[in-house]
Amino acid sequence: MSQHFKETPQNAITESKIARVIPCKELDVGDPIKWLSLGLRDFFRTPGLSVFYGVIFAIIPWTIAYLVQLTGWHLVILPAIVCFMLIGPFLAAGLYDVSWELEKGHKPSLRHSLRAITRNAVNEWGFGLMLMILMIFWLRVASLIHALYPQYLDPTLENLLPFLALGTVVGAGFTMLVFFISAFTQPILMERKVDIATAVLTSVNAVWVNKVPMFIWGGIIFTSVALGFVTGFVGFIFLMPLIGYASWHAYIDAIEIKRERKYE
Repeated sequence: MSQHFKETPQNAITESKIARVIPCKELDVGDPIKWLSLGLRDFFRTPGLSVFYGVIFAIIPWTIAYLVQLTGWHLVILPAIVCFMLIGPFLAAGLYDVSWELEKGHKPSLRHSLRAITRNAVNEWGFGLMLMILMIFWLRVASLIHALYPQYLDPTLENLLPFLALGTVVGAGFTMLVFFISAFTQPILMERKVDIATAVLTSVNAVWVNKVPMFIWGGIIFTSVALGFVTGFVGFIFLMPLIGYASWHAYIDAIEIKRERKYE
């Protein structure tokens, strides 16, 4: 299946004094479904690697849930979900590598995928640090929201609703911010020798220019995370590798390249 060229739209960020911005392509509304289809193909072509990474992704929210149960601080559930979505793009580097290897006609290996983070190490670890700072900042905001809850009130739905609503609004804002800066940053840093500012600005630009298809894609990611939690984290074993592979194909479709690329 060939990745066809698409019309290059007027980019949202035309000039930046911080870094250059790699031009993006115009996406179609139906592209997210195509990315899922290609991601599913990658999953079944590498079942062992896919399950390995899926189990890792399942362990992370299980640990979060265990800590929530251990501390009894149930208001941490919402920020924990957001934290999971913050860390996810960074941990998906290995999955991107698997799809990249398949695209090049190579046989993916665990060792090769685990070394993916070292290809542009300084900037990739800088990106990870950026996500960690955002995560810590969100946890501090969540702690502040929790501190506003009067201790003398019973933890009923009626009493919790205002604080849950506030947490939802703030969490949605953080999630949107992270989606803009991380949608394509990691694969850009993996494949191209660019600095973190270039990768982040390119990601923001591509999401902004393609708001409708990227909004759909963001909804698919959020739904997958929600399904993973509903299934007691077991669903992450399948869903997170699928989303990781599909995200690589989203990157190939969205960011301008020097020559046509093919995926057989």
